[in-house]
Amino acid sequence: MKRILALTALLLTLTSCSTNKAALTLVAHDSFVISDELIAKYEKESGNKLTVVRAGDVGAMTSKLVLTKDSPIGDVVYGIDNTFAPVAKKNNVIDGDLVAIDYADVCFNVDLNYFKLHKLNIPKHWNELTKSEYKNLTVIENPNTSSTGLALLASTYAYFDQPKTWWLELKNNGVKVAASWEDAYYADFSGSSGKGNYPIVLSYSSSPADEVNTDGTPRTQSMSNDCFRQTEYAGILSNSKNTGAAKSLIDFLKGVDFQSAMPTSMYVYPVNPDAKLPEAWQRNAKPAVTTIGENLDIQANRDSWLADFNWVFDVAP
Repeated sequence: MKRILALTALLLTLTSCSTNKAALTLVAHDSFVISDELIAKYEKESGNKLTVVRAGDVGAMTSKLVLTKDSPIGDVVYGIDNTFAPVAKKNNVIDGDLVAIDYADVCFNVDLNYFKLHKLNIPKHWNELTKSEYKNLTVIENPNTSSTGLALLASTYAYFDQPKTWWLELKNNGVKVAASWEDAYYADFSGSSGKGNYPIVLSYSSSPADEVNTDGTPRTQSMSNDCFRQTEYAGILSNSKNTGAAKSLIDFLKGVDFQSAMPTSMYVYPVNPDAKLPEAWQRNAKPAVTTIGENLDIQANRDSWLADFNWVFDVAP
């Protein structure tokens, strides 16, 4: 009888352990990077199986999560930032709280080789981009679909009394509006691998760490005054069937291993103080000197700001 009871207890324990394991799906924006080694480490430590689904830029991803919230396309989301977090909260996309994972400063970047070749002075502030000497040199992102674009939009409302006037001047100065950060940086920007036609791009203060010559000197530089501090979050999606297991994934994203990999894989600053920053970051990826706009009520003003932008640039939301 004791043997039977012992076997029964063992079977119950094994069954209980197996039910704690899950096949988890992480929904992330297109810029999300995680190595096979880190996935394997998470799966070994948790026992869960991890699949990553990329769902566009942050704006497109958030919209998709809102539309599918009753039947979510995953269990955990990574990459909703402080410009789109109010949308997720308003539409009850997240079960519980959003958890900060990383931050980055949205700043304009310049192609140093272009400026040197054309003997141009680098703007001291992005408000100078409407000057004639910078005509047809700048590419930004559409704030309807891009978090970096929305970050700049918020910054202009924090900086100017009449931001529409500045936007009109920028348009008349030949600015290009790209759909996403990936398009702007990797296709349009002349200082990246895409070798595009625009030597000024709306990107991040950390981006220059990825653009260095063989001798270690930087090819690009960020304009570090009055940038926008962008914080990215992870959260458990409402109606997920794996809520318990999903928490282990968020804990992993906050852990030292993943956090230490983020600077070189996604060019963001980790929130974990124990994470290690590479030397290139200490030289070429310093945070912004000043930030602006992140304290505004973006949710309350989003529709009117976007309406202004869409009127200026004649784009659909």
